[in-house]
Amino acid sequence: MTRKNEGRQDKQGGQDKKDLDIPNRIHARPVPRPGVWIAAIIVGILAAMLIHGVVTNPNFQWKVVWLYLFNEHVLTGVGWTLLLTVGSFAIATVLSVILAIMRQSQNLVLRGVSWFFIWFFRGTPVYTQLVFWGLIAVLVPKISLGIPFGPSFVSLSTQDIFTAGVAALVGLALNEAAYLSEIVRAGLESVDPGQREASQALGMSRGQIMRRIVLPQAMRIIVPPMSNEAIGLLKTTSLVLAVPFTMELQFVTNSIANRIYKPIPLLLVAAIWYLVITSILMVGQTYLERYFGRGFDGKTSAAAPVEDGQAGKANRARNLGLNA
Repeated sequence: MTRKNEGRQDKQGGQDKKDLDIPNRIHARPVPRPGVWIAAIIVGILAAMLIHGVVTNPNFQWKVVWLYLFNEHVLTGVGWTLLLTVGSFAIATVLSVILAIMRQSQNLVLRGVSWFFIWFFRGTPVYTQLVFWGLIAVLVPKISLGIPFGPSFVSLSTQDIFTAGVAALVGLALNEAAYLSEIVRAGLESVDPGQREASQALGMSRGQIMRRIVLPQAMRIIVPPMSNEAIGLLKTTSLVLAVPFTMELQFVTNSIANRIYKPIPLLLVAAIWYLVITSILMVGQTYLERYFGRGFDGKTSAAAPVEDGQAGKANRARNLGLNA
């Protein structure tokens, strides 16, 4: 239905309410809610006081904040933070889908391995895991490729492979995969099992059912919590100092603050950049939710045609009700 028809319907609906001669019409008025207005005024005053205090307080040293906000080292830190966030989240997403499918498998080994992975990485602090990955070269000096429990064909130094950046990326990805897998599993289980049975009756393979039937519907449930996890992962990158990885945003701003003895302005610099990135991610989350939520908003794709004449007027009167 075009916008012209929609406007015509709204106009006719409002006109019908005025033209219909309905006996004992109830002229309802909204219930006054002074408490809401009083609460809004109080909150507005408190918010204005807070903003005024933040802007006018000289201890925040806003001149220093603007001086270092676009500093080249800070921008480099922002880039590395984004790289760690996007890279680890991409790896975690792939792993989470695999773990969720393993969790639903009828094979005890696959289910057991998936459960152990989730139990271990959800049960230990991410900071501890990052310290562990930073020490992986001490625990395993060499990585060998060959026959299991037999001779090795290639042997590489772990320290050359697991640099600080790689260790930070792997540590964040494995920890995040444990949380995302439970979100994916909940999304997969939200799809009606009858749809899988109908797809099997049509001759579709399990892979086709998962790609074409289950996952597209499960994404409506998966996207909102996964988007929140992505935002949380962005802030978790500030812990990669434990590896130690010294090029992300929080460490860079701390280094500058220690050099110039001004911790508060540099903390504000980091906070502003985290807020900017988080805001962009939230906008993307809104579009993703809208995209995967199509068809589930309870709205019909086309409205009923506008009826003219006495029959249309009678039908609209019946729909409006006698107490409209």
